[in-house]
Amino acid sequence: MFSRKVSVLVAGSWGTALASVLADNGNDVYLWSRNEQQVREINETHTNAKYLPDIHLSDKIHATTSMEEALRGTFAVVLAATSSSMREVARKVNTYLEPGTLLVHAAKGFEPETLKRMTQVIAEEIPAADPAKIVVLSGPSHAEEVVLRCPTTIVVAAEDVSAADAAQDLFMCQYFRVYTNPDVAGVELGGALKNIIALGVGMTDGLGYGDNAKAALMTRGLAEIVRLGGVMGANPLTFAGLAGIGDLIVTCTSRHSRNWKAGYMLGQGMLLDEVLKEMGMVVEGVKTTRSAYQLSRTHDVAMPITNALYAVLFEGKLPKDAVDELMGRVRTHEIEDIAQNAASNWLQGER
Repeated sequence: MFSRKVSVLVAGSWGTALASVLADNGNDVYLWSRNEQQVREINETHTNAKYLPDIHLSDKIHATTSMEEALRGTFAVVLAATSSSMREVARKVNTYLEPGTLLVHAAKGFEPETLKRMTQVIAEEIPAADPAKIVVLSGPSHAEEVVLRCPTTIVVAAEDVSAADAAQDLFMCQYFRVYTNPDVAGVELGGALKNIIALGVGMTDGLGYGDNAKAALMTRGLAEIVRLGGVMGANPLTFAGLAGIGDLIVTCTSRHSRNWKAGYMLGQGMLLDEVLKEMGMVVEGVKTTRSAYQLSRTHDVAMPITNALYAVLFEGKLPKDAVDELMGRVRTHEIEDIAQNAASNWLQGER
């Protein structure tokens, strides 16, 4: 193990957790934030109490508000911004990024205005970067467990195998196991779309509908993810892995899941504005529901669970009415040629 400089942007819960992994691997980590008070706290007390209370951070993590300081001489940049702020952060990175720097992003969502995936946004804002070498990190992982060094397994994807391998080497350690995958679209789509299903699962839990409803939503939700992923160029097999069903399970069942918590509060009768105020942090599934709703119409893909959640979040439908309508849909076959159609779409894209 040898020391090298690695930069993480920004200092939210996930960015801080990834910085902790990188520090455990012997790197000098520069954690960038706009918030001067947060930077002082990290540097002076080695805590980030708003996002990860009761956690002591490594003294190998150095916080800064200077993008130039964060990026000068760095081996790799890890972009852990929210999906809605990724373009702004990537634009700032472009000003100071040095040639040959490894680029990894760890966001799970679409850009709300354009419906683009994060690698597409980053490639547009950092034109000197080779799009094939932009890496996405995703999979079943909660920041609250990663900083406690709980065993965690994730996946990194890039079109260029050497870039994925470099990211694997950067993050891999005893408690943080990393697999590689060439399917960038599938890994990004799985990470984004599972948040919608977690909202729905939380909502049914808030309504008191039990484990049967939870299992049904997770299973049929995965079918929706595969359908949309197939027409957007993803390999359907990716959704059977860590970035698909793995992330779906942890986000739908964990007490750490913001999306599940938000859905639960909706099921308990709270309004969306009240929920978001109570959460105090970004709930990616809310914006992703709007994006997926629009994408389903663009690509003519049936996504009844997404449609139901869209109606609850943005059209004022009561959660109970939305679930009742889902249960009352016309009868159909379970498989509906999902895998066959998704595989066909993917193979056509490969040609």
